[in-house]
Amino acid sequence: MPDLSQPKVIRSTADHSKFEILKKKFRKSRDITKACLSCHNVSAKQIHKTKHWNWEFTHTKTGQKLGARNIINTFFGGTASNEASCSHCHIGSGWKGNKFDYKREENVDCLICHDTTGKYAFKKFHTARGNCGVCHEEIPESPGKKKHKTDLNEVALNVGPTSRRTCGSCHFLGGGGINVKHGDLDSSLTRPSYDLDVHMDADGLNFTCTSCHSTDQHAVRGSRYENEINDIGGRTIPGKAAARRSSCASCHGERPMKNDKLNDHTDKVACQTCHIPSIARGGHATKMRWDWSTSGKLDANGKPFLKKDKKGNVIYSTQKGDSVWAENVVPDYIWSDRTAKYTLLGDKIDPSKTVAINTFMGSADKSLSRISPVKKSRGKQPYDAGNNRLVAVNLFALHRFAKDKSAYWRNLDWPRAIAKGMKAAGKEFSGKVGFVETEMLWPVTHMVAPADKALGCDECHSKNGRLENINGIYIPSRDTKPVLEWLGLGMFLISLFGVMIHTMMRILTRNRRNNGGVKP
Repeated sequence: MPDLSQPKVIRSTADHSKFEILKKKFRKSRDITKACLSCHNVSAKQIHKTKHWNWEFTHTKTGQKLGARNIINTFFGGTASNEASCSHCHIGSGWKGNKFDYKREENVDCLICHDTTGKYAFKKFHTARGNCGVCHEEIPESPGKKKHKTDLNEVALNVGPTSRRTCGSCHFLGGGGINVKHGDLDSSLTRPSYDLDVHMDADGLNFTCTSCHSTDQHAVRGSRYENEINDIGGRTIPGKAAARRSSCASCHGERPMKNDKLNDHTDKVACQTCHIPSIARGGHATKMRWDWSTSGKLDANGKPFLKKDKKGNVIYSTQKGDSVWAENVVPDYIWSDRTAKYTLLGDKIDPSKTVAINTFMGSADKSLSRISPVKKSRGKQPYDAGNNRLVAVNLFALHRFAKDKSAYWRNLDWPRAIAKGMKAAGKEFSGKVGFVETEMLWPVTHMVAPADKALGCDECHSKNGRLENINGIYIPSRDTKPVLEWLGLGMFLISLFGVMIHTMMRILTRNRRNNGGVKP
């Protein structure tokens, strides 16, 4: 975490600690939002149009309605019936149970993104509204008894630009704990070293998240729903109408390296493939597999329990089942043209096969496709065995709503918890529960290593190298094609024969000159 003992550096054109309207006594964050809106009078209207607010995104190519409201994942399944706990990471305030007024301007929570003290997110995440298991692998025995007090007036007087810490307060904890979900996003990026990320290096370039995820009227570019492998618009330069910096090429261009041979790779290989050799290398493991089918076991005393590995990672818990963690993970590689299709709640599945939660489009013959790194999150999760569909599960036992006994983490009863989740999602449920293998892909784009630690040629140009499963492209030293091999050998032999003939001719003519047969 940043050293808060250091004097605050004000880079904004306004020092909010001088504003009289922010000096009054605040009891609720919404009261601070009202004060913010008295000057920033269109901010809430802008926020209301974003996927950060609506948790919805309609993909322009696939037409699928995505976003946290609609997708299923390999971690907590989905948000249906779990909104109150999931709202920890929503940029709004004022949730009551699973209900929320999306149209009310003062419900925008300005502080979750603009607090510079680092105290507000801690307060918001430790309210009685949620469940400790949302973020904590190891759940306290007495959740909710400890009170977390934060001085809202101090927070109000110290608002400012977003930072790695404010963005990370949600995104570093995705999936229920540090680095559970992404693998390339964890709290080590709050103050990263040069080796961990050359752009975010706290003592160097010190990029914040918005240095690349550029914003326009509070809409943030770049997400897994509209992942930008390359930038078809070219470099972002002053005066350019479309201010986009959400790909490497936006700043570095398509041929950024001094070596032209390396530049020849950029039309097929994403920058991240070579420059992010591994993920989860900041000291926090990432969860690679989550098996819900083994959850629900109790110890000899009939109590929930958990197990940890030698590094303290929870590898089994009654609430979550078995987990597999790993550090310094080598990514998987796929073709991607930045378009992904998702398996949604209403889609039929084949439970005899691994279900792909999302599939990235792309192939070697598509000009926008690049070989790209991903984290493959695997798991085993419940499905409707009668209708062969994935399901939403009412998972969280809310402390405030303790009478809700249908939550899985309260009763360990899958049919009951799924019935409520599917009802909340407006979907049919047969009552039959099975477990199916699933796989979800997460684009890798953070933790960019220094150039001297990028992949060497032999990492890919070799048998059993990193790109052994990439098809549709000939990779020298990995592939053997008899025609090419014989053609190459033939050209070599022809060249060798030509050199030998030429050499012999030179020798013969020299001898003739030496013998006086030919005048120079």
